[in-house]
Amino acid sequence: MQPSPIDTVITGGQVVGEDGTVAADILIRDGRIAGLVAPGLAPPADRVIDARGKHVLPGVIDVHVHFREPGMTHKEDWGTGSQAAAVGGVTTVFEMPNTNPPTDTAENFALKHDLAASKSIVDFGLYGLLGAHNVEHLEPLAAAGVIGYKLFMGNTTGDLPCPNDGTILEGFEILARLGKRCSIHAENSPILFRREHAMQAAGRTDPMAHLAARTDVVAVEALNRAATLAEWTGARIHIVHESCARSLDYIRFWKARGVDITVETLPQYLYLDAEMMLEPGGEVIRMNPPIREKAHQEPLWAGLFDGSIDMVSTDHAPHAAEEKRGADIWKVACGFPGVETSLPLMLTAVNAGRLTLEDVVRLMAGAPARAFGLFGSKGVIRVGADADLAIVDMGKSAVLSAATLHSRGKSSPYEGMTVTGLPVATLVRGKTVAKDGQPVAEPGWGKMVRQAMPAPAPRHTETTLAAITVPHQRPFAGTL
Repeated sequence: MQPSPIDTVITGGQVVGEDGTVAADILIRDGRIAGLVAPGLAPPADRVIDARGKHVLPGVIDVHVHFREPGMTHKEDWGTGSQAAAVGGVTTVFEMPNTNPPTDTAENFALKHDLAASKSIVDFGLYGLLGAHNVEHLEPLAAAGVIGYKLFMGNTTGDLPCPNDGTILEGFEILARLGKRCSIHAENSPILFRREHAMQAAGRTDPMAHLAARTDVVAVEALNRAATLAEWTGARIHIVHESCARSLDYIRFWKARGVDITVETLPQYLYLDAEMMLEPGGEVIRMNPPIREKAHQEPLWAGLFDGSIDMVSTDHAPHAAEEKRGADIWKVACGFPGVETSLPLMLTAVNAGRLTLEDVVRLMAGAPARAFGLFGSKGVIRVGADADLAIVDMGKSAVLSAATLHSRGKSSPYEGMTVTGLPVATLVRGKTVAKDGQPVAEPGWGKMVRQAMPAPAPRHTETTLAAITVPHQRPFAGTL
């Protein structure tokens, strides 16, 4: 049986991978990459995309977005969020579970899946919650198809209570057996709440009070507690939105010990600093964990190269514009949109000499795909992979503005900033979903991704809560 004809050819572009860049034409058949050939040797196709003078990257995989649906659609929904992603060169998003209702049961997972499948124009994974109340639902969530789990050790939008340490340990014991990765908001809730309440009682409402409540030890302690429990159980963990330079030595320590830990940072931690909060309108950059002092930036940039930090994500967290303004920092919503601006910001870093395009592919496509069991179908341009592609013009500039964002959350800390290096077309499984800065696909093109994680490697299984509560067993004596 003859294969079906090539339906799309991308000609004349420079194809970028983690290991180098080559001039090649990309052949696409039935949504997958069917071949890479020398320029000018492509067979006839129904559609030809001219990429002369441009670079073709694997589509960005953003493992950390909040699209707010169900329950908070005045901030964002799957339609507006996925359109912003597509315009930004993002072809796959992983959406967080702190919606209303939270994604804490298989039933709530199905509700969110149906909303995403009906509206999204990019592919997606959905996190399940590891919460204080739903340990018994972790296995059904895995069976339903969650991409991983989210543990909120610190408070954020939705105010989901942090589980106690006993529940976290039990949850990790289960996740170690399932093999799914747990993304962790690593902040110590008791410390930050005590400090926040004390400052409120003292009348501190200034922007810097938010950072003071979440001083560096809040992040460092939670990171180490999570890594300790992950090492003991064999759970796979991912530290989200790493903002703290003081965490980097500990991350290197745990990686050297063999803990399966991956780490992301965000463009805002690389470009913005807490001192900006002192400027008029500076409260817009309030987020959790906080944007820290400028001195943290260079170590975080260095972490992108030494292996401490594996990837760049966004924590895309839109709110209504009026929720992002005010004189009382405690009443200003935490977070802002990022999924549309992340790739342009990192391409600007390439033009500034901080990164290479190969670094961008590693940090924003390859590493996320490997960490979450998608590499091969996503995160790479090679035969058999999904044709998830971002065509970028490294010489094209734009001035960032909240008003032009496709997100419903019209707030941006990058107002007036010029970026150079823009996605000009985005393809998801061979279909053009954005072109020249505008979404062009019909709602519902996006599909839920299917992962293939390595075999689980649970540890200390004889001491798990499930093991020690089996009736009529010999009392546990302990082992070394």
